[in-house]
Amino acid sequence: MRENHQDSQLRRGLSNRHMQLIALGGSIGVGLFYGSSSTIQMAGPSILFAYLIGGLVIFTIMRALGEMAVAEPVSGSFSTYANKYLGNFAGFLSGWTYWFMWIVVGMAELTVVGVYINYWFPDIPQWVTALVVLVVLTLVNLANVKAYGEFEFWFAMIKVVAIIGMIVLGLAIILFGVGNQGEAIGFSNLWSHGGFMPNGFNGILMSLVLVMFSFGGVELVGISAGEAKNPEKTIPKAINNIVWRILIFYIGALGVMMAIYPWNEVGAEGSPFVQIFDYVGIPAAAHIINFVVLTAAMSAFNSGLYGSGRMLYNLSLQNNGPKYFNTVSKNGSPQRGILFSSLMLLIGVVLNYVVPEKVFIYISAVATVAVITSWMIILLTQLRFRKFKSNEEIAKLDFKIPLYPISTYIAIVFLLMVVVLMAFIPDMRVALYVAPVWFLILYIGYKVIKK
Repeated sequence: MRENHQDSQLRRGLSNRHMQLIALGGSIGVGLFYGSSSTIQMAGPSILFAYLIGGLVIFTIMRALGEMAVAEPVSGSFSTYANKYLGNFAGFLSGWTYWFMWIVVGMAELTVVGVYINYWFPDIPQWVTALVVLVVLTLVNLANVKAYGEFEFWFAMIKVVAIIGMIVLGLAIILFGVGNQGEAIGFSNLWSHGGFMPNGFNGILMSLVLVMFSFGGVELVGISAGEAKNPEKTIPKAINNIVWRILIFYIGALGVMMAIYPWNEVGAEGSPFVQIFDYVGIPAAAHIINFVVLTAAMSAFNSGLYGSGRMLYNLSLQNNGPKYFNTVSKNGSPQRGILFSSLMLLIGVVLNYVVPEKVFIYISAVATVAVITSWMIILLTQLRFRKFKSNEEIAKLDFKIPLYPISTYIAIVFLLMVVVLMAFIPDMRVALYVAPVWFLILYIGYKVIKK
């Protein structure tokens, strides 16, 4: 019998197409459109290899989460499973850390939304834009889960169309010389400028930190499991499709970029995507990409508000958060959790002017540690999940992780390696100081609450 008693008040309003695009939107962020040039500079063309490795690890993590989500499709996902299989503190730690991560990411996304709108309307203050987006998307999330799913569907669709368009145009340049007087460029740029690994194996290693950060949000499929129609069908389909999405959207897009431009010139004149559209003479290329990145930022903010609201609701059900958050509205929305998260995100509008921009880089580093913590807890919980099951129950699992337990252990070791590598990147190093303090605060808070 499937356990879904905890989410009985939430509505299963997410269809298969919603789930597919939520998974896709979670794995394609703003980083691909603007941040990809920095990862390319670290590893050169071998960044394709880094994304392949990172994609396989993400697939392992998602299959571990999927195994539990299909067996027990509940709201709160891995925090609920951690609470059940690893103990009360694990549920507390994972839930509040994940909530904190989305608040931090949401603040950063609100900031960049203002920047993108200023590209067209420089006279509009950034805080006004940020406030409007905050209010509109809060109302969307308060409406019902289907409204969130519909917005996320179209946000993700815009990203998908833009990337496919860039890949098709890029291949036209590479194979047929479109925009290059009919002279095909070919793929020689992938190995002609210092080789496929210009910065050696060290470049690949260092790039893995940013590569993994770019995948943050993919676990939203698990969070939405409690509100998915037919979770035993939609969750496996969404998770299994992650691998080919990564191959097409990350490896395909970046491979095309570096075939057209030498890797050390990618992003030298703004977004790599703008460069591609400019190359074939498409007018208003920068405007097109600005619109796409704006929707990508709004998508991330929308998902963050959704995930943080559900996590507060789930924490209250576990007795790991205030009981105030354990109610839902008539349309099945955890409105108190959404409004509280929205109030916290309002601080981001204020911080945009009070705090220097550099602080947001540091906050992003902290968010990286937070999402890695969530992934690590997913893997550890799945190991315990199997220990709690009899051989008969394991045999009946509909969606098993491949190569268990070797794949789970490899993914755990990989995530630990990424944390160690952060110590060698100055902007990321601060997270290794902040994270222990955050965990200590949570531990003290947990002890105080339980007393």
